[in-house]
Amino acid sequence: MLKTHAQRKIRQARVRNKISGTAKRPRLSVHRSNKYLWVQLIDDTKGQTIFGLDDRESSIKGNLDKALTLGEELAKKALEAGIKEIVFDRAGYKYHGRVAKLAEGARAGGLKF
Repeated sequence: MLKTHAQRKIRQARVRNKISGTAKRPRLSVHRSNKYLWVQLIDDTKGQTIFGLDDRESSIKGNLDKALTLGEELAKKALEAGIKEIVFDRAGYKYHGRVAKLAEGARAGGLKF
């Protein structure tokens, strides 16, 4: 039986083979630790990160609230850059808790998945 981290890496590779980001519709990549959350918008055709954000310096208390706010900030910054649609890459994490709140915040900010 594989450990949880190895299982997540397998799920991540399986999903990554199916989705890809472009300049008009970049891939929103999520990484989470027990404490923090990092997000990046990536153009896979050029192999470049358009921009990234994290919640390490947020003064908001509560992980779910920080994730929701991070999603809204991401949407605001993406719309300023002219990006309206994204491909969501949850990197093998369950669509639950902070990952789901991040997506909810991005949708509330105006991004389309």
